[in-house]
Amino acid sequence: MPVTMAEVAAAAGVSVMTVSYAFSRPERVSAGTRERVHRVARELGYAGPDPGARALRTRRTGTIGVVLGEHLTYAFEDPQATRFLAGVASVCVSAGLGLTLIPVTGGPSDPARVREAAVDGYVVWTTGDDDPVLEVVTRRPTVVFGGPAVPGAGLVTIDDRAAAEAVGRAVFRGARRPAVVSFPLSRAREPGLLHGPDPATASFPVTRHRLAGYRDALVALGVAWTDVPVLVLARNDPAEAASRFADLGAVDAVAAMGDQVALALPRGGFRLSGWDDAAGAAEAGLTTIRQSLRDQGAACARQLVEGTLRTALAEWELVERASSSV
Repeated sequence: MPVTMAEVAAAAGVSVMTVSYAFSRPERVSAGTRERVHRVARELGYAGPDPGARALRTRRTGTIGVVLGEHLTYAFEDPQATRFLAGVASVCVSAGLGLTLIPVTGGPSDPARVREAAVDGYVVWTTGDDDPVLEVVTRRPTVVFGGPAVPGAGLVTIDDRAAAEAVGRAVFRGARRPAVVSFPLSRAREPGLLHGPDPATASFPVTRHRLAGYRDALVALGVAWTDVPVLVLARNDPAEAASRFADLGAVDAVAAMGDQVALALPRGGFRLSGWDDAAGAAEAGLTTIRQSLRDQGAACARQLVEGTLRTALAEWELVERASSSV
């Protein structure tokens, strides 16, 4: 049987509380007593208080959970997801907290997986309005990145619609056959080629707002939105975008919702824009929207640590380069 705290206390001639403090709050125990408790613990093979039992007593785990609506490998392969998680992690390090990734795949087990995670609060990677996970996470402190806005939860995002209109005006100037390469419209992640889809039909807020912004730009430039082909991807996947790009036909301007997707498209013969100002965008001369996913990740975690759940709009900037003036 495992050695108990009471056995260590008896062997060291101190109280159980003193043993507990010797491990968890050493500043409250004299140096001599602390040394005796640790020596006896080593002799008996006692490793210290059980973290699970401590969590039950305090109702705190000292851990933030990031709910990632993508395959787990996405967190390590997508540059922007990696930057976002680095921002969350930087705050966890400063606050002495742990970080747990909780991937969800759209299956029926998602809510239970999230609910059972041993975390004190959640940061939710952008998801759909109808995601059942949202009802679960708000039972603890929660901050959503990118949307949707959830009552009682914090939100960190940018004005995607205004940013999309700005980059759309840059890339669609003078275009006769403009096109959009879009993120998924919903959690169903159904790929397809649409013409002028109603942005309101997209349940992913990021997709919805960016489509609306591109439409605003095209309408302002005198182009009928209903004529514009929109290539909807199942995922933010450069390989998928490259393999399906020919479905758009002859185009002279393309707005892509991500830099990695934009940089995967065949170059030459059309104007092009991306989003995020990722590594390689400057070298490729890609017009894009610059935002800091690392800063936004840190802002999400900071709201949890400080207990100040609110809506916070992050900064963004249009960066015009040669790709929008081909």
